[in-house]
Amino acid sequence: MITIGLTGGIGSGKSTVSAGFVRRGAVLIDADAIVREQQVPSSPVFAEMVERFGARIVAPDGTLDRGAVADLVFSDPEALADLNAITHPPVGREIRRRLSELEHTDRMVVLDIPLLGEGLAKGRPPRYVTSGIVVVDTPIDLAVQRLVAARGFAVEDARARIAAQLSRAERLAIADWVIDNSGSVEALEIAIDEAFAWASELAHVPPRDR
Repeated sequence: MITIGLTGGIGSGKSTVSAGFVRRGAVLIDADAIVREQQVPSSPVFAEMVERFGARIVAPDGTLDRGAVADLVFSDPEALADLNAITHPPVGREIRRRLSELEHTDRMVVLDIPLLGEGLAKGRPPRYVTSGIVVVDTPIDLAVQRLVAARGFAVEDARARIAAQLSRAERLAIADWVIDNSGSVEALEIAIDEAFAWASELAHVPPRDR
């Protein structure tokens, strides 16, 4: 199993890149998608979040109001720590379970984990062993434009969200391969081709001891 850690700032186009890897044959383990699966109504995680943050995070249809959660924790470190304490353990268990199903195969696995870079940049031991780290890099002004156009962010909010994450320099410092997503769709496809070819030659992650 070749395991690629994929990271990039908000608005970088990381999801587009991960989808490109999947089209080329990789298996995607998407931490954000697993979070959403863990937060469905009636789940233990959903119940814990409502107990901690109250009914204000529940949408009229009974599902989780993700925007309300983001607004709550963005400027409140204590609330963010509580949210992470609720969500990270079950998400981590599910990621490890999926990896265990693939570890004796020859598949390429893309780990799309938003906070992957934060831990590595601060020198913490990696949670998951990877064959290499791919960083999707986009200029800040372009990322802001994309967040405003595609996701309805206000410009100030987009810049604040970007500023709260790793800087471009910090993220690039942990990269084994950089995908430049500052150009056209066609240029990005070429860059994904090159990154996939590079990743295909990396060493396999050895199976864990049982």
